[in-house]
Amino acid sequence: MLLWPLGQFASYTATEPQYQVFYISLAFIGLAMIGSGWYLFSIFLSGRSYQSSRIKLILLHIPALTAAAGVIINPNHWFIHATAQGGYKDRLYGPIFYYLIAVLGLYAVLSLMELLRALRSGGPARHAQRIRKSLEGVMIFIPLTLCDLFINVIFKEALPSIRGLTSLGILLAGIHFVLAITRYRVFDIKQIAQQDIVNSVNTGILVIDEEGVVLEVNKVLRPYVNLRVGDCIDIGQFLSRYDMEEDLTDFLVAYHSSPPQHAYIEIVLGHHRFKNAAIYASPIFGHRRQVIGRVITFQNVTELREAVDSSKRQNEVLQDRNRALILMQDELFQANQKLEQMAITDSLTGCFNRRYLMQQLEHEVLTNVRYRIPFAIFLFDIDLFKNINDTYGHMVGDEVLRSTADVVKGALRRTDILARYGGEEFTVYLPHTNREQAIMLADRIKSAIAGNQIAIRSGEEAVSVTVSMGVLAVEETENNRIQDPKSYLRELFTKVDVALYKAKDGGRNRIVIAEET
Repeated sequence: MLLWPLGQFASYTATEPQYQVFYISLAFIGLAMIGSGWYLFSIFLSGRSYQSSRIKLILLHIPALTAAAGVIINPNHWFIHATAQGGYKDRLYGPIFYYLIAVLGLYAVLSLMELLRALRSGGPARHAQRIRKSLEGVMIFIPLTLCDLFINVIFKEALPSIRGLTSLGILLAGIHFVLAITRYRVFDIKQIAQQDIVNSVNTGILVIDEEGVVLEVNKVLRPYVNLRVGDCIDIGQFLSRYDMEEDLTDFLVAYHSSPPQHAYIEIVLGHHRFKNAAIYASPIFGHRRQVIGRVITFQNVTELREAVDSSKRQNEVLQDRNRALILMQDELFQANQKLEQMAITDSLTGCFNRRYLMQQLEHEVLTNVRYRIPFAIFLFDIDLFKNINDTYGHMVGDEVLRSTADVVKGALRRTDILARYGGEEFTVYLPHTNREQAIMLADRIKSAIAGNQIAIRSGEEAVSVTVSMGVLAVEETENNRIQDPKSYLRELFTKVDVALYKAKDGGRNRIVIAEET
């Protein structure tokens, strides 16, 4: 019985294919021999072993031995073969596997028939009780094994995988056989049967009766708990000595409920090899459905818990790194935003630079001309700006440029674009603006600049400036298909530049409207 859980465990932990197939074969050899062994056990339990000759008892092992031989030889991969993705861990089964299952099913049916025949034959009540107890074990093993076959083999693509059903069936059936042997004194080989069934699994097992008296502590659990057969324990006090993340109350409510339920909790035993244990408490029912005891299993989940904790720590590290990356990404984004803004902005006045304006106008003007959308361009120059620099210095001159740009921004609409054209010259692009609107906005800007008082130094009179401005309004064009936008823009700025110099030659502080054509 030890071969099945040991082989299953080893096959899932092994990484090399040759070791995987070896452990899988070992597990199924053990499973094949369990069937014949249980049938032999049923014959002895029913008291009919004297009717079977030695040759007959040997012959009943032939189906199991042939199945085991097929598992060992595995001709043409008729037993198992690996998949391309999962190897032998996600294996496919062949005819020998189903022959083994059929043999196991045959032994199970023969065992049931043998036990039922013995039960119907009558006899002492003690004999009937041990037969019933063994029947319960077989009836638990068969459904769990069938569930394992259907869920994990036949319909594995459609159903979620549930590992260990056959192992659980072997465990629970074995416990029933042990109880039959222990309570009703079936054989004089009690210790051998207990070791073969209970000690063959790699799970800690504690069996107690309805009064809390310890009936069995298997060798896996014995080194980690200070319990002996015959000790009387209170499950609440027993578990309270250990550390646990969950609330013990929920476990005790399920444990003492009526009807009793399966209870689960995870505790910390504190040992290096068996540090974390998952505890499952399952009730054992008598033939009248009364609780006669409980099976408490201690599953070693140390590696699983360490893997979960390691995964949590790695997730925390990754989250910290993600937060750092997000912060760095945001800082880079802000820096890029600043760089982009610096690339299109005049550093002194804060308005757009000439390069950005010309790039925008190449697209805007094409659209305006194509769809006959009116627009206007202003080009203005601060009058006698050189005198300000010569009189007050360049620091004051810079302040005059900044203040003038701020005043113009306040007079413009949100859709208008102000750019420093060069030196003391500024230009304004006004979309969706006809001639009358352009003249009105030009007057507003000119008046706002003239009324702006710029403080220079404490105790000195504020400075004010005027501007000369050229205005070009484009409302209609004969050709709405422009082949060279840059040449067209040069023509427009040439016209508005001519208008600006006419304003300067005309005495400054005035607006001149450029000719559209």
